[in-house]
Amino acid sequence: MTIEIDTLSFDENGLIPAIVQDDRTGNVLMLAYMNKESLQKTIDTKETWFFSRSRKELWNKGATSGNRQIVKNLSLDCDGDSILVQVTPLGPACHTGEVTCFHKQVFDEVVQTRSIVHEITDEIKNRRANPVEGSYTTYLFREGLDKILKKVGEETTEVVIGAKNRDKAEVTSELADLTYHTLVLMEELGVSVEDVKNELRKRRPKSEVLRDE
Repeated sequence: MTIEIDTLSFDENGLIPAIVQDDRTGNVLMLAYMNKESLQKTIDTKETWFFSRSRKELWNKGATSGNRQIVKNLSLDCDGDSILVQVTPLGPACHTGEVTCFHKQVFDEVVQTRSIVHEITDEIKNRRANPVEGSYTTYLFREGLDKILKKVGEETTEVVIGAKNRDKAEVTSELADLTYHTLVLMEELGVSVEDVKNELRKRRPKSEVLRDE
């Protein structure tokens, strides 16, 4: 990470807002403030350090709770007066135990998160580690690779049939089924979503932009 700290625009109190984002899901986890010292410690330790405006002291996220944040990337906004800190969280970001501090919903509409694939992946991992009687996912892992491959093949065929019929609703449904079974297969073989993303990045033409889901 290379940041010229002295070129940043700190406010009259010597602080700059830091937006913390989960590098895997894209969820915004929290907003805190850094001064020059805490920013330097963040860069040096690869963990988030902030300045407490109420206690007037530095604090290391997770030092007490264990919910540390491993820094993966730092980005500056166009004016150099705020920082985006992308992290791998080792626990909830909020002191209430919520994953993100931004858990109070203002509007009633259902929020469509970008992390649905990761949420399903986590559920699949949990079913593998903690089998539940009657769970379809548990059943697939119990039956093993051949059963999982059979279901992936069946769902692939269903997608093809739906596409040949130009049935958007059917294709959408079957693609969802295929995605789920593919994620089960990935868990069985130890392939992560990040592995697939990294492979796609390798194949990306330099002139194109391939966004994460």
